[in-house]
Amino acid sequence: MTVQAQPMISENDQLRADIYQIIAALFRQHPSQELLNFLAEIEVEQDGTDIAESWNALKLAAQTAQTDTLEDEYFDLFIGVGRGELLPYGSYYITGSLMDKPLALLRQDLSQLGFERQEEVKEPEDHVAALCEVMSALLLEAPKHQQLGFYQRHLSGWIARFCQDVAKAKNASFYAIVGQLADQFFAREAIIYEELSLATPVTQNAGVAQQPEAS
Repeated sequence: MTVQAQPMISENDQLRADIYQIIAALFRQHPSQELLNFLAEIEVEQDGTDIAESWNALKLAAQTAQTDTLEDEYFDLFIGVGRGELLPYGSYYITGSLMDKPLALLRQDLSQLGFERQEEVKEPEDHVAALCEVMSALLLEAPKHQQLGFYQRHLSGWIARFCQDVAKAKNASFYAIVGQLADQFFAREAIIYEELSLATPVTQNAGVAQQPEAS
């Protein structure tokens, strides 16, 4: 990445970055036994909030989940024969088509930020897991106006709909819990970035290349 260093990382930003990584791992592929073991032992703050209840539900689900069953569930949801029940790509949710203009704009922004595509990665860069991985890195390494610009341009317009689709998908059981948790997390992210947007000078608000928004 070629972004300005973030001198201090708050405990809250570190936690947010970690959650982005967990969500990325769950949407990148079906969870490994190692990830399930981690989720099964995760400490949840019992504060009575909806998101705490979702973390508890995910923790309980991870304690009994079988990797082969989750592999089948993930396949039916996101891969399928021909295509899965859901398409976890920003371009699809923004325009209704894959590999569309939003992906081209995303690639320009990723290049400007210094992210390079790994040769072994086959999925387009607008896969939800890839976007969450970028957000995690930006939270730890980039100034806030770059975090804001990337979130606004590449996630805010569609991520809630995607998470809600996962939560109610007919092939989702374990992933219904993942979708609900992700939806609640991104609702909180929306508030954080709305507040940041109001506090950020207009000249910095984009944070990335000044290209027109995808329609």
